[in-house]
Amino acid sequence: MAEHRSMQRGALLDAARSLLSEGGTEALTFPALAERTGLARSSVYEYFRSRAAVVEELCEVDFPVWAAEVEAAMEAAPTPTDKVEAYVRAQLALVGDQRHRAVVAISSSELDAGAREKIRAAHGGLVAMIVEALEALGHDQPRLAAMLLQGVVDAAVRRIELGGVEDASSITDAAVAMALRGVCG
Repeated sequence: MAEHRSMQRGALLDAARSLLSEGGTEALTFPALAERTGLARSSVYEYFRSRAAVVEELCEVDFPVWAAEVEAAMEAAPTPTDKVEAYVRAQLALVGDQRHRAVVAISSSELDAGAREKIRAAHGGLVAMIVEALEALGHDQPRLAAMLLQGVVDAAVRRIELGGVEDASSITDAAVAMALRGVCG
């Protein structure tokens, strides 16, 4: 029975990811989750008390995985400059990944305190790593620079998501160039 409940919970989270990546947080409704999973709406409420609870669990499950992938790319980079580039490239490479699309949709929505805290915790390690790389590059305000750098990444993510005129690789290259000029210039 516990295994069956775990499978249904997993199916609900998968459905939530799909809905988020297709239509953002507005698309994530209990009727839509019920329809996607074939469960009764009342069953969805047995697993999650609210939409916020679904988002919070996705944050708990997906953000650390996403952050670990970016962190691994940074750890493999030999120099501080390479770490900055890896930080940008790894995040942008994950845009097509459904988990990442859900993460983007969640990030851009109004979140309750619990979900925000889960995201902050997952981002904490990443921010610490990029601040360290910026310090090594001699940046006099590494924490501020890290926040601005993330702004460049977020703008590039949105541009890729929109499926703009440019392809993803040229957006990525432009974001990397801007980041490196900004932090090394």
